[in-house]
Amino acid sequence: MNATPTLNTGDTAWMLTSTALVLLMTIPGLALFYGGMVRKKNVVSTVTQSFAITCLVTVLWMVAGYSISFATDATNNAYWGGLGKFMLGGVGVNSLSYTIPEFVFITFQMTFAIITPALICGAYAERMKFSAMFLFNALWLLVVYCPIAHWVWGGGFLASAGVLDFAGGTVVHINAGIAGLVCALVLGKRVGFGTENLSPHNVVYTMIGAALLWVGWFGFNAGSAVASNGLAGAAMLNTQLGAAMAAVTWMIIEVIHRRKPTLLGLATGAVAGLVAITPASGFVNPTGALEVGLAGGAAAYFGAVVLKHWGKYDDSLDAFGVHGVAGIVGALLTGVLADPAINPAGQTHSLGAQALGVCVTIGYCAIATFAILMLLKVTVGLKVTKDNEREGLDLVLHGEVVQ
Repeated sequence: MNATPTLNTGDTAWMLTSTALVLLMTIPGLALFYGGMVRKKNVVSTVTQSFAITCLVTVLWMVAGYSISFATDATNNAYWGGLGKFMLGGVGVNSLSYTIPEFVFITFQMTFAIITPALICGAYAERMKFSAMFLFNALWLLVVYCPIAHWVWGGGFLASAGVLDFAGGTVVHINAGIAGLVCALVLGKRVGFGTENLSPHNVVYTMIGAALLWVGWFGFNAGSAVASNGLAGAAMLNTQLGAAMAAVTWMIIEVIHRRKPTLLGLATGAVAGLVAITPASGFVNPTGALEVGLAGGAAAYFGAVVLKHWGKYDDSLDAFGVHGVAGIVGALLTGVLADPAINPAGQTHSLGAQALGVCVTIGYCAIATFAILMLLKVTVGLKVTKDNEREGLDLVLHGEVVQ
């Protein structure tokens, strides 16, 4: 019989800190990371997407998202969390989740729900209508993110099948990466793709954004221990190792392939390493973290540079190449490298179970994302006109420009 959970103030303090760190990842971290990679005429539009999604998801998470993902009432089952905590019904200041107030757990998980759809923006940057973007993310959160979060973290069928995902390799990164690829394919290419210079307008902004993402990721991964303990410490160290190893790997490959190391490459490689280590951060030992970083950095370079060139699709800011590809690698390697000495839950690690989680996430996310996009295409439309795209979304959609 499980002991009644009791409040731990040390755990609570750490989770309050982690929650703030993860929110920092989206605004300003991701906003600057993506904002620096677009052309100057689309900076305001790109940053606005991250800010708007933060506000939108916050409201939806409180109303229904948390319940769909984590409710444990009679309507809960292996595929759906139910609406037992609709509008956070039944949750009070004395409600506990693990050893922390449930309100803190709700807010911590909210920050994960915020950044996941925000990551997808990188795939359709510089060409999607703001209205379509807003509606897409509202529907995608409730139809795609929340059910998959329940399957893996809320006691759903993937958790029962033994799928390990410490901090979101499957729920966050594969999910966002696959959705990004579908968006890129459905929306089509930007005007001038392959013929005009579409290079980033300010890689220093991108580096600052990557640095904020890196710092925030300690809350993302170490915070997923939901306690201030040795497991959180292991996840923190593994996060640093995975990011650094992937950045070095990307740089070496880039020097071999293109003769020069770039700041954009280093920043992207570090983010790829953070993505890859996310599912494994609380399961592998430090040596395993280096191996995950090495594989994640190399795989993301292939996905973002080589595969995109071969496929000739316009994944504007490499949402699929970095988050999808590195997320898949990290999820699979968790099933190979999990060390029970780090986390006893890793005793049952299985490559087969991890592959199941990857395949289910890819399949469901791709189909549901495509359906949402088709619905919006025939209602509000998805893409701005070519003339508007040439003029820039900052002025056309928001009436604001960067001087």
